[in-house]
Amino acid sequence: MRRAIFPGSFDPLTLGHFDIIQRGITLFDELIIAIGVNSEKKYMFTLEERMQFIEKAFEDEPKIKVLTYEGLTVDFCKKIEADFILRGLRNPGDFEFEKAIAHTNRKLSEIETVFLLTSSGKSYISSSIVRDVIRNGGDYTGLVPDTVRIS
Repeated sequence: MRRAIFPGSFDPLTLGHFDIIQRGITLFDELIIAIGVNSEKKYMFTLEERMQFIEKAFEDEPKIKVLTYEGLTVDFCKKIEADFILRGLRNPGDFEFEKAIAHTNRKLSEIETVFLLTSSGKSYISSSIVRDVIRNGGDYTGLVPDTVRIS
């Protein structure tokens, strides 16, 4: 079985994430959306809200699971027996950053990183941009899946 994780904070899930996940499920038998928990980071959305956004967005996709983890991503991969890490690339800066992480992960374990380019119409979207739009009362709905709604 080809099991991969797609790690991130997903604060919140964006259409860029959604794009990578939809395309990633065609490559793997199981794709685990792995929400990293960092107690030092301040999130806009609670862990429960972030999980709910993702679970609702993919409720009809049996190949997707949503789990949380703390610590090193490679340790989590070993724990759940995932052989691949899926990452999305929006721009050359993302590539340089992700390449360094992938090399480090490969040095620490046998985990392979698979990169997908975000679709061109979504490559400008980031969680930090979405959070800024939300904080300033802008219309964020064209940047996130329908399951991401603020009460």
